[in-house]
This record gives sequence, C-alpha cells and structure tokens, in this order.
Amino acid sequence: MNKNINQEVVKNFLVNRDETGREIIFYPETGKKYYIEWIGNGHSAWGDFDPVTKKFTGNYGSKYRGSVTPKESIITKENGFEKIIEGKGSAYSRVNMLHEQWKKDNL
Repeated sequence: MNKNINQEVVKNFLVNRDETGREIIFYPETGKKYYIEWIGNGHSAWGDFDPVTKKFTGNYGSKYRGSVTPKESIITKENGFEKIIEGKGSAYSRVNMLHEQWKKDNL
C-alpha cells in the first residue's frame, strides 16, 4: 500500500459501504490493494421492481445509492492516492488488467 495514503481515509474507507459503493480489491499473492469508488449523481433508483406494472416501488431514496458524487469522493491526490483512474465499463476488469500489468512490470 502507498504509505502516503491518509491512514484515517484507509481506516474508514468501507464505512457505510452500501451507501457509498466503496470497495477494496485485494490480491493476496502480491499484497496489492485497489480502492474503488463508484461515482454517481447522488440518486439511484433503488427499490422493488413490480413485474406487473413495470415500475419501481418502495424507493429507498438516496440512502442506499451505492455511489458517491464527485464532490464526496475521497480518492484524491490530497488524500495521498497517486494513480487515480476514471472510466466506464467494468471496474473489476480494469483493476485486473492494471494488476496484471503491475505484476509484469514488478515481478
């Protein structure tokens, strides 16, 4: 792990994970960790889907939105994160690709 990362951020990264969507992917064979934040608009259509009416019911509002707004992001240079990558598509595929490249370059 990068020693420059704010340890308070690391300690609290997964707090309220259902609300923030924050995740850490850990590769035991190398000890590397990848921090993920799902960036959204702060509102998600979470609820129960009614197959008859084709509508969401019981909308849970912004509590379990599974993402943070760009303003709420804690993966920042100021918090010690050096390589910040934004993109569309699968974060898991991207992390796996980055990790395979890291192994190729460092092992």
